[in-house]
Amino acid sequence: MTTLLIMAAGLGSRYGGNKQIDGIGPNGEILMEYSIHDALEAGFDKVVFVIKKSMETLFREKIGDKIAAKANVAYAFQEYDSLPDGFVPPEGRTKPYGTVHAVLCARDVIHEPFAVINADDYYGKDAFTAMAASLHGMAGQELAASMVAYDLKNTVSENGTVTRGVCEVDENRHLVKVTETYKIKPDGQGGIRDYAGSDEGVALDPDAPVSMNFWGFTPGFFPAAEKYLTRFLREEHDNPLKCEYVLPTLVDQLMHEEHLTVDVLNTHAVWFGVTYREDKATVAAELKKLHDAGAYPERL
Repeated sequence: MTTLLIMAAGLGSRYGGNKQIDGIGPNGEILMEYSIHDALEAGFDKVVFVIKKSMETLFREKIGDKIAAKANVAYAFQEYDSLPDGFVPPEGRTKPYGTVHAVLCARDVIHEPFAVINADDYYGKDAFTAMAASLHGMAGQELAASMVAYDLKNTVSENGTVTRGVCEVDENRHLVKVTETYKIKPDGQGGIRDYAGSDEGVALDPDAPVSMNFWGFTPGFFPAAEKYLTRFLREEHDNPLKCEYVLPTLVDQLMHEEHLTVDVLNTHAVWFGVTYREDKATVAAELKKLHDAGAYPERL
């Protein structure tokens, strides 16, 4: 069995609404329906949604019940009471603790190699084919990982800054380093810069490979994630009401501290996604092109 875990519990604060279930395709398809369609075609046979408990009924009606005839479906819930080691968030915090916590919430329903994606990104058919092959190769390994990489220049938004895991890859297509970079946007002069540290920004290589949170893991990832998330929660943070622990940061630590090897998968897939509401029109146009070209049926 090969599982697709979809992280869909985020607040969508920059988007201004629940973008995970916003209709964007030509017939009102939501973005994750394309990922599920492509994953099932590639041989995935189980889908796990990580959501908030309050979203369960809506998710079942919108998508879960539709695909239950084609794949095994399970739900995991990212809530504050699911934090490890009995950790209690500080008073006033409403923000989830990030993508590591999201994945960890699914540990009781996943016992096989699995892929992780965001609900609000389009990853491309070829990406799921490559990931399915990678996961089959991981069978029987305790701790293994892979990642689909995209070119930075194809993942930025003209409507504001984005966060990307900027990667270094060696000649064997193994991940060497991944740096979560938080305020990336075009500089208006043909370049791309990280504006997290200054108004001038730091120039980035437009062709640099970046993580879009399309990861492959074995079940051995869960105890490692719990160990490192617990350590993160016990540390002091400059902004305890908003700090997050994210997958690129954990993967980088596992590579350097636990000798994790991460294969960077070769793929011709093209990414696009919705960070800001203004991105919706562009994504809708790209999806329509795919339907018109026959990549997808008239209705998913």
